[in-house]
Amino acid sequence: MFLTKDNHIKWRALGIGAALTAVLCLMGVMWGDRQIFLYLRDFDCMLFRAFGHIFQAKAWLVVTAVLMVMFYIKKTINTESYFIENIKNFKFGLILSNFLEKTKNSYAFFMFCSILSACVVTGIIKVVLGRARPILYEGLGQTGFFPFSGDWVFHSMPSGHTTASFAALVMMGLLAPRMKWATWTLAVMIGVSRVCVGAHWPSDVILGAFIGMAAADLVKSGLIRRLGRFGD
Repeated sequence: MFLTKDNHIKWRALGIGAALTAVLCLMGVMWGDRQIFLYLRDFDCMLFRAFGHIFQAKAWLVVTAVLMVMFYIKKTINTESYFIENIKNFKFGLILSNFLEKTKNSYAFFMFCSILSACVVTGIIKVVLGRARPILYEGLGQTGFFPFSGDWVFHSMPSGHTTASFAALVMMGLLAPRMKWATWTLAVMIGVSRVCVGAHWPSDVILGAFIGMAAADLVKSGLIRRLGRFGD
């Protein structure tokens, strides 16, 4: 969305997107979140609850990390003696360097970096804003912001599931354009599901989606510029 075909960031579009996201989130907090939330709660279902377990940020990171390891093992088969020698001498630094060298051009590495960077940003914003989750509204009628709270119940904005899923799936769509329609559809479904199951407000999802999209574009642009290419 914010990336040209030659992998340059469209900074103006990114700025407009950030401004639009901020306006939508502000409108949601002040007027629309409760009405949309109460409407979407009627669409809660087992599938959306399953999404909550399957598409956690930790799950995305673990899956992409495992894919990187598998990719590394595949690439290392032809250099087995080098790998075994470093294991015997416990040259961790060389092993790590070799791992990054062999996996840095894989789709899994691009996705992992996108998810990780998006999750770091999201984690910081969650703590700084301290927005109360909808569970407090449904149970006690309480809403609002409680900055720098360490309790998960005040970590509603942005949605971590949405952020990680958009970071992963948008990156997947960038690397495999033919799959873009499917990856974007799934990402949107995951975001909507977070409201349907009562875990987040709509504006939490909007902000998470923007962070995930921006992270995917920025990471792809940065890695392509640094590595020069990517593989599969």
